[in-house]
Amino acid sequence: MATPLDGLHILLVEDEYLIALDVETICLDHGAAQVSIAGRHAELGDGSLTDGIDAAIVDLMINGVPTLDFAARLQQQGIPFIFASGHMMTDEIRVRFPYVELVEKPYSGDDLVRALAAAHRAAPSQSAGDVIT
Repeated sequence: MATPLDGLHILLVEDEYLIALDVETICLDHGAAQVSIAGRHAELGDGSLTDGIDAAIVDLMINGVPTLDFAARLQQQGIPFIFASGHMMTDEIRVRFPYVELVEKPYSGDDLVRALAAAHRAAPSQSAGDVIT
């Protein structure tokens, strides 16, 4: 039986260790094949971080630093993502990311999975090797 995140490789950008472990478990329990966790802003600069990623969950701030530039890179690469954060959606975020859902902390696992699965379904499908311009 198919699960909402069936076989996906998910990138989780989250600086709270216990939250990251909880979200990892939720994703794996809902069929994700793998969850990669980035908990420090320095990790976001590594271009290889998004290699092979099918979808991402991004906290708006990690260690007090906004993640909007990283989210913009995901958007440019065509990687579907959602924001999961205790911070509010500002007008700037709504303008820069009009189709990206914010799941507010504290969130339920069901809300998180539903939003991520919807973002993944809505993304244009790409085969490996497709180049986004």
